[in-house]
Formats: sequence, C-alpha cells, structure tokens
Amino acid sequence: MVASGPRGRSGAARLAARGALRIGAGLVTVVAPPSALAENAAQLTAIMLREFRGEAGFAEAVADPRLNAILLGPGNGVGRAVRAHARTALKLGRRVVLDADALTAFAGARKGLFALLRDDCILTPHEGEFARLFPGAEGGKLARARAAARASGAIVLLKGPDTVLTAPDGRAVINANAPPSLATAGSGDVLAGFCTGLLAQGMPAFEAALAACWLHGECAREFGPGLIAEDLAEALPNVLRRLVG
Repeated sequence: MVASGPRGRSGAARLAARGALRIGAGLVTVVAPPSALAENAAQLTAIMLREFRGEAGFAEAVADPRLNAILLGPGNGVGRAVRAHARTALKLGRRVVLDADALTAFAGARKGLFALLRDDCILTPHEGEFARLFPGAEGGKLARARAAARASGAIVLLKGPDTVLTAPDGRAVINANAPPSLATAGSGDVLAGFCTGLLAQGMPAFEAALAACWLHGECAREFGPGLIAEDLAEALPNVLRRLVG
C-alpha cells in the first residue's frame, strides 16, 4: 500500500506504486484523501485505489491483512497526519518504508518513532532528511548510517551516488552503480516503491533495500540518457530479464 498526498501532490505516490507493482508485488493499492481521488483515478489502471478520510479512515484501510507492506512519505506532507499513519501501521506490525516527508515529519519526535521501528522496516533518507532525523550524527557517511541504524532499529538506506545501506546489527553495504542521471525528480519515490514491493513479497528488509538500490541503478543504466523518473519502472523488465534469462 502506498499513501497518496492531497490534490496536486499525488504524483509521487503513483511513481512509487508503479515501482512496487513492476518489481513483483501481486497487488498494489494507493490510498488517497478525497481531494486526490479524481487525479489518481484518472492515471491508475493496474494499481488499485481506495479513498480514506482522516486518521480513522487510514486505520480502516491499513487493517486489511493483504496490505502487508506500506510506504509512507512521498508527497504526504510533514504534519501530524503522516506521523499518525506511521504509528498506526507500525503498531499493526506491518512492514513499513518511510521516505521523504514521513522522515522530516518525525524530526522532532524521533524517539517515539524509534520505539516502534523494527529491523523489517526501511528508512530511505537523502542527506538533508538524514540530518533532520539524526541530528548530531558525526563521522563519515558509513559511520553515520551505521549509528542511525543502531539508534532507530531499522534498515537505513542513505541515498547518494554512493548509497550506504546499514542494518541495526552492523551489516553495511555501499552501492555505487548509480549514474548521475538518477538525480532527477521522483527517482527516490520509485526507489521507495521498489523497496516496498520487495518487502511485500517477503524478502528480508536488508536484502530488499540492497536489491532495490542495485536494481534502481541498473534501470537508469539500461535506459541511458534522457532519463526521467517515469522511465525507471519501465526499464525494470529488461534488467530482470538479464538476471533470470
């Protein structure tokens, strides 16, 4: 399940949802507030759509046991609502990916978030979001990402040309196959969707983050010059075909 932002800010959720569907999730649902229902309905076909109203409506949607992996953050805004949605999903034991606005929303409430996170959840910050959620982190990128994973109890995917992926138990991998063309609006939303789609299929969170990150880079290489975020999910079948052919 991918949570949509309000009207005019729903595109990030659609990018993520298509990434999750392309990477193999059997069913993907975008849940949207009433203001964003029409613009999502106009552009979603294979992806399901469900309206929710307020925190109670979100809790009702997430209670569906088929929705075993949930992405929050892309285009969601940084207010109280996204924090409440994250807490609801985590308390139900869902596997959760927090990206973009969901990370910034917890900048002043990180201790409450960390108390709910587990090692089957993934945080996907860029450097700015990382600094807001983990203020005072010191050292190089690897050391900071490792400390963040220990503090939060979740998998941390610290994005960049040398993306660092860390687990609470100290495991760490540096992924360096990301071409400069990935620095395009919406690219991170697709990556978060890849992570969510792999979690939905039962892949362990650390391995899901690694696979999603590598595949994300390979999709950009496969497409080549002129890449925009919409192209990433469409390049994925060719990349996967090389792996299983």
